[in-house]
Amino acid sequence: MKHLNLKRFYTRAFLVAGMVFCCAMYTKAQEAAPAKPAATAAKPAAAPVVKGAADLVNTFFKKYKEDGTSLAIDYLFGTNKYFTNTAGINQLKAKLDSLRQGIGLFLGKDLITQKNASNSLVFYSYLVKHEIQPIRFTFIFYKPQNDWVLYRFKYDDQMDIELEDAGKINSKH
Repeated sequence: MKHLNLKRFYTRAFLVAGMVFCCAMYTKAQEAAPAKPAATAAKPAAAPVVKGAADLVNTFFKKYKEDGTSLAIDYLFGTNKYFTNTAGINQLKAKLDSLRQGIGLFLGKDLITQKNASNSLVFYSYLVKHEIQPIRFTFIFYKPQNDWVLYRFKYDDQMDIELEDAGKINSKH
């Protein structure tokens, strides 16, 4: 039991750190003005032109499986030129890598839900299957002009708590 409580503490700490990181990146992106016009700005080498947000997710998971956490996260954050906090991105990679070491090999993914807020904002939630336990990845992509970019990314392992809450007699869900 003590191991499970410690695991939940670390998981929640990872989740909070990821949320703080995403909020900080969003604030920085809102405050930053582009240094060059969009037509002359160089695209990051890690982010090829894609036709849709689903392509970004599929490429991310391919890299996650074949190349590991670091290259997958670099690819994902490389889609948005405003994510420039390399220290925060490195911290996110280290925490996710640490979590992966404790939950076994990656076995696959299942789409939980996909929602379009508009033609320019889309949300994806995936159950990411590992040998010992699943984790959830959530992605929000934004299309300001022609290309989709990462807007938010987070991960957690709280699906079991949500399912238990949904099954309670007094549940509002």
